[in-house]
Amino acid sequence: MAAIETEAEAPTRLPGVAGVIALVFLLAAAATVRAATSPITNGVEWKNGRAQLWPDVRRPKVESVLVYQPVTEWTYSHHQSLTYFRGRFHAIWSNGRKDEDAPGQRVLWATSADFRHWSAPRPLVDSVRDAAGVERVLTAAGFHEHGGMLVAYFGNYGPKKETTHLQAVTTMDGERWSAVRNIGLPVNPNHGPQRIASGRLILCGNISFPYTDDPSGLAGWRMTGIYPPVLAATLKDDPMSFKEVAQAQGWSMALCEGSFFQTDDGILHLLLRNTTREVKTRHLWLTESRDDGATWSNPIETNFSDTNAKFHFGRLPDGRYYYVGNPVGSGRMPLVLSLSRDGVRFDRHFVLGETRYPRRREGDAKGGEYGYPHTLVRDGFLHVIVSRQKEAVEVLRVALSELSDRSGGLR
Repeated sequence: MAAIETEAEAPTRLPGVAGVIALVFLLAAAATVRAATSPITNGVEWKNGRAQLWPDVRRPKVESVLVYQPVTEWTYSHHQSLTYFRGRFHAIWSNGRKDEDAPGQRVLWATSADFRHWSAPRPLVDSVRDAAGVERVLTAAGFHEHGGMLVAYFGNYGPKKETTHLQAVTTMDGERWSAVRNIGLPVNPNHGPQRIASGRLILCGNISFPYTDDPSGLAGWRMTGIYPPVLAATLKDDPMSFKEVAQAQGWSMALCEGSFFQTDDGILHLLLRNTTREVKTRHLWLTESRDDGATWSNPIETNFSDTNAKFHFGRLPDGRYYYVGNPVGSGRMPLVLSLSRDGVRFDRHFVLGETRYPRRREGDAKGGEYGYPHTLVRDGFLHVIVSRQKEAVEVLRVALSELSDRSGGLR
């Protein structure tokens, strides 16, 4: 996501009384953001402004396999997702010729019956051009399954992040895919749709979190999020627009790439990456919804450390909540799993990856040892798919039995 370093243009100023009223509300929201904090924490200690690895961190047995490792061409890979359908694992990711989010970027797809052996990747959606012959940028955006149908999503925008829109293809057998269809959202999502307790589906974007009550995930989407109403009519959610929202809201931080979990009281807790560089101690930020994702609170800072990297939250079969990401260290290493019984204190930590990958080819914005994790719980394992240096794609897995307390009981 190289575009997070690009300054967005200042929002258009509102005239007259409407502008004054809007400004009052924005200043109030900005003050709320600055004043409040959340108790959600991963319990790190800080030294010289850097989060330190926990003394009691554990290193369970982890299996890993490379799904894709390019040699001389199509050497950019990122934005990967993993699912299981019709007896096989399915992985998709963004794949570019050399540079991040460059025109011609496509979506690759590979499958495996046993985790260890993967098919040769092939384009799920190959490079496309617009009516003027200009190549577009496609970004893999996750899966959703319903009624025996698998949906694979991807964002589509132009070279200048223009005309952003979400598209999808579907399959009933895991082999033959439909023609591309438009979903009707100006969004390039962070993860695929996630079903909450009510059955509603929610997409995590950067600053928008669309929802639908259509179980197929193909229609009925409604926009909502943490953007101000003044931007609603022209909003697009892509790797640049979150900075425009930060400016319009009067925030000192630029938030993006959300992931959420739902606690048993029905509250949705959506954590966000803070990309702002001028911070002494970097934490995730939190917005919550108490109405099944229809509206979201003003973001507040948590006590959960962050290294300006994407992450994924979920829940294990035993009820514990989990986080997978890069909360400590640098260069998106190590890859860490953190567990919580209550969704507030994430106090059991496991290193899942801490080896270096030798990058073969240079490219714009390439780097990061364990980038953009996405997770899947299946058959007694927690699976994690990551990019390695934004070049290779790797899948790791750890047995859930490895995640118990040292005493043998689950917390």
